[in-house]
Amino acid sequence: MEIAPTALALIGLLLAAWTAGAAWLVLRANTRARSAETGKKLSRRLSRMLEESPAVPLLVRTDGRIEAPDRLARWLGLAQMPSYLSELSASPDRGLTEDQVEEMTAMVRRTQKTAAPFYTAMKPVGSKRSLAFKGGLANPEVSPSGAALIWVFDFTASEEELIKLRKDAARARDDFAALVGLIEAAPSPMWFRGSDAKLRLVNGAYVAAVGANSADAVVSEQIELVEQVDGLSASEVAQQAAERRVPIERIVNATINGERRSLRVTDLPLIGEGIAGYAVDIEEMEEQARQFRAFRNAQRQMLDQLSIGVAQFNSERRLTFANQPFHRVFSLPPGVVNERTDFERVLMAARENGRIPEVRDFPVWRKELSRWFLAGETQEEAWPLPDGTHLRIVAQPMPDGGLVFIAEDRTEQLALSATRDTLLRTRTATFDNLFEALAVFAPDGDLEIWNRSFAGAWGLEETALDGHPDAEELLALIGPKLADPSRASAIGNTIRAATLDRKKRDGRVMLSDGRTLEYAGVPLPDGNGLLTVLDVTAAHHAEEALRERNRALEEADAVMNRFLANMSYEFRTPLTSIGGFAELLSSGVAGELPDQAREYADAIRESVTRLIEQVETVLNLSQSEAGLLPISKEPIDLLPFVTQIVRSREQAIVDAELTLDLRGDKKLTVNADPQQLRRAITHLLENAITATPPEGKLLIDLKRRGKATHITISDNGPGMEAEQLSRALGGLRMSEDGSGLERRKGLGIPIAREMIEAHDGTLEIVSRKGEGTTATITLP
Repeated sequence: MEIAPTALALIGLLLAAWTAGAAWLVLRANTRARSAETGKKLSRRLSRMLEESPAVPLLVRTDGRIEAPDRLARWLGLAQMPSYLSELSASPDRGLTEDQVEEMTAMVRRTQKTAAPFYTAMKPVGSKRSLAFKGGLANPEVSPSGAALIWVFDFTASEEELIKLRKDAARARDDFAALVGLIEAAPSPMWFRGSDAKLRLVNGAYVAAVGANSADAVVSEQIELVEQVDGLSASEVAQQAAERRVPIERIVNATINGERRSLRVTDLPLIGEGIAGYAVDIEEMEEQARQFRAFRNAQRQMLDQLSIGVAQFNSERRLTFANQPFHRVFSLPPGVVNERTDFERVLMAARENGRIPEVRDFPVWRKELSRWFLAGETQEEAWPLPDGTHLRIVAQPMPDGGLVFIAEDRTEQLALSATRDTLLRTRTATFDNLFEALAVFAPDGDLEIWNRSFAGAWGLEETALDGHPDAEELLALIGPKLADPSRASAIGNTIRAATLDRKKRDGRVMLSDGRTLEYAGVPLPDGNGLLTVLDVTAAHHAEEALRERNRALEEADAVMNRFLANMSYEFRTPLTSIGGFAELLSSGVAGELPDQAREYADAIRESVTRLIEQVETVLNLSQSEAGLLPISKEPIDLLPFVTQIVRSREQAIVDAELTLDLRGDKKLTVNADPQQLRRAITHLLENAITATPPEGKLLIDLKRRGKATHITISDNGPGMEAEQLSRALGGLRMSEDGSGLERRKGLGIPIAREMIEAHDGTLEIVSRKGEGTTATITLP
């Protein structure tokens, strides 16, 4: 069958149209495929951007259904996102709490109804994350049914930083408040100035220092604490500190509470604007510094007075002080202190002067001495110098790193020590060879030292004392050796008195062997006690013999006293009778006598008178030597009394062709026995008359010197030699065996001396050959 051309044309057109349509469909499909691929890429990009974004979307529909990526589930600690909002609190240890879900539900419903946005922050259970929920009504293109779109932000790091900042801010506020309180409570004045150097803030101490009513008054009146110094005010100095950007510190004086005080003022420019300032009261520190300087000067003046050399070196090992003895000991040149000479140079100077010991290696030795500065304790050495001087060196390290160097010259002390050792050895030898037995006891009663005779004196073995027994043990050894063992306690009391009571006590004890020991306890200056023991057996026997003889002498003395008591009556009665009978014969009672008989009677009377005087003299001398001379004192006007004595011897003076000069104060009195004093002066005057040649001169001078009265009788006779004067003073005295009297030449001077001494006075006779004799009576 044959197809028409028209049909072919139509078929061709139809095929062309189908091809074109197919091609268009293919092109359109390609375009859609490319658009779909682009949409997929964009969707993946947006999804990736959402996953990487700091916020996660949460879509809550009106029925409570929620849509959110799994990322939010991880933030909430859930395995996957639930379907409803209420299911966020399904797990008790994950997600949100029921209260948080209720709060979130309420805010979502309010937003869905009113389109009001909300913001809240919540912390999931069991998680350290902090989540912020910022919600609003979703765009209709997102959810046309009125859903709520919530953006969830993880601000954990920001929250921690914010918490830290809040804590820092709170701490800063607390610190600032504490700082303000501290500044206000500070005892020192503090202040703050603005950029214009004017006061803007002061503390209470500043207000009190300037005497203002309040801090506001100080700021408003700009009351400065410190006065102008060198023409600059306090604000100007603060301005200089601000311009230089360096603190300025100075010490000034200010009046605080009415007192001038020393202050250390500091102006401190702050990092921002303003200048802070504070003042520290250093008055006490300055006073201590002044006291320290005064103490140091006084100490150095005191050290200059010492005989020991003292030097001070500072921490730099330089000489800061040396007293004069230190200069002398080491022969240092002047100026070493002012030049601050170091320690090694001082040793070098001392070496040049030969004032250090001879050492083999001086640099090494000097280096060893330099270590004294670093030593932890005092160093002490002995330095023998070449010239024989011995020095004791003491080095005392100081806490500040310095050194006190002390040098003591012990040459004399060592010499004295050697002398002392010699003396001790001499004392020991002397102690051991004394005739007396000696022992020294300590205050506690221990026997310290004894000599060789001590043990033998008590009849003990020498080895018995080797253990240094105490007093009780020694008495236990001595007791059996005594005739009366109970007497041992008396010896113990003597030892105790010498050692503890510091009193001297003695005693005597008999031994069982018949010996007699005399002991004594003597306290020693060192606190010990000395017990001396002496064998007085022979002396005891002699003493007994002397006692017997003394009893015999006492009986003889009693006989002599009775003899002297009766002597006056027995001698004077016959002599008075003879004189009376001779006077009767001379008066013619028995008849007229021839001339020769009358001469014999007168001679008898004259001899009786002289004999009576001699008897009186002998009796007075005997009574004076026996202590029986009767003395009856009474006031005497001395010048009339002596004048009367001179008048009684006037004829003898005229017959001897002598002149007498009597001098004295008429008011001079003396308390004495008239009769005995008259006899004493008469004897001395008669001796002067007898010893003076014709045309000689006598002088009697009465004077008072102080409380004593002096009666001086002098002549210009031939005088006497010392031997002659001694014989004249001897007169009549008892014989050596006590059996009688010895007659000496002349009794006037001895009797006069006895009578003067009976008045508690003295008689002094001075005689020179060819110049005369002077007798001076001194009466109290």
